[in-house]
Amino acid sequence: MNTPKTVAVIGGGPAGLMAAETLSAAGVQVDLYDAMPSVGRKFLLAGRGGLNLTHSEPFEVFVQRFGDRRAQIEPMLREFGPDALRAWAQGLGVETFVGTSGRVFPVDMKAAPLLRAWLQRLRGAGVRFHMRHRWQGWSSSEGMPTALDFATPAGSVTVHADAVVLALGGASWPRLGSDGAWAPWLQARGVDVAPLQPANCGFDVVWSEHFASRFAGHPFKSVAIRVVDASGRSFERKGEFVATATGIEGSLVYAASALLRDEIAQAGHATLSVDLLPDRSFEQVHAAVMHPRGSRSLSSHLKSRLGLEGIKAGVLHEALGRDGMQANEALSRAIKALPLRLVAARPIDEAISTAGGVRFDALDTDAMLGALPHVHCAGEMLDWEAPTGGYLLTASMASGLNAARGVLHHLDATVPTP
Repeated sequence: MNTPKTVAVIGGGPAGLMAAETLSAAGVQVDLYDAMPSVGRKFLLAGRGGLNLTHSEPFEVFVQRFGDRRAQIEPMLREFGPDALRAWAQGLGVETFVGTSGRVFPVDMKAAPLLRAWLQRLRGAGVRFHMRHRWQGWSSSEGMPTALDFATPAGSVTVHADAVVLALGGASWPRLGSDGAWAPWLQARGVDVAPLQPANCGFDVVWSEHFASRFAGHPFKSVAIRVVDASGRSFERKGEFVATATGIEGSLVYAASALLRDEIAQAGHATLSVDLLPDRSFEQVHAAVMHPRGSRSLSSHLKSRLGLEGIKAGVLHEALGRDGMQANEALSRAIKALPLRLVAARPIDEAISTAGGVRFDALDTDAMLGALPHVHCAGEMLDWEAPTGGYLLTASMASGLNAARGVLHHLDATVPTP
């Protein structure tokens, strides 16, 4: 009788769980280790406001969201993309729907029922879960990449496996276990790791004390932003974002965060152009500004003619000052293209996700590390990033499937159909 192959999956997020599911379906004995008391903690937190599973836009548009890493991510998404993810959720008894934005959600909008059904399936397939097992690298006494050291409540333990899947996340959620501690351990073993950086993050703006105290937490609604970096790359989109005490954040800013972050790294700052009235032309805005206002104040005039009030009026005063607000041409141009100077990205532990990580050149076609035989990688610890909107979750799960198939190929086991 043949002894089943054993694989250690380290990390209980979506990538690790998908790797465990794929491996166990092929008859491999899977032991999943996580530093936290339970798995899927970031998954559950992300689903608090409604679990955004994926996006319904055409596949060709979907893969463009991965920017410079499209070439590496697209093959994984062709194996497990948005449609496959929805079918997978349905197989767990979770129906989905497409929202008005094109984003895909469970019908009940909740993450917990899906996670419970998933874990039940995994346990039924024989996956063994080991919680409060914090990976500490490799056994120094044995030197083998499949001899793994863990810190546990009972003390240090060494685990052996035929193969390993690392799905350790990035560094943006340290309180949930994703702290990036793995990066120097892999680098010490010769693995090329790009520096971890914040992605889908907010940015610092030097607001006046008056503006910050009055408008922190207020949203910029129905605006458009435009960014052009020094090399000519550009981003332009409508939506909304929020002022904070230190700067700006929110979905529209997150979508441009890679471009903004990289421009700050290159030039020391980035300029974000905000169109406060994207549905009106400059000519329409200028005509309204120039319209005689009689005895009305400028604030009343802008409110009645253009609907500008609250934070939109406040940010115009912040940028132009008293004298600038009286210059009609400058005011009209600022309404259509208000420049915000961004001086820094917010710290990585405040970001939604992480850029950087294990470079794809460090992996072979089985997602195995060239410097560490039998060790495969998946999820956010790889060097890619994507905006919010279901792209992160879809690609993380696709990479978990990809790494598991790489393990099976390397172990010469049966590769299941997704």
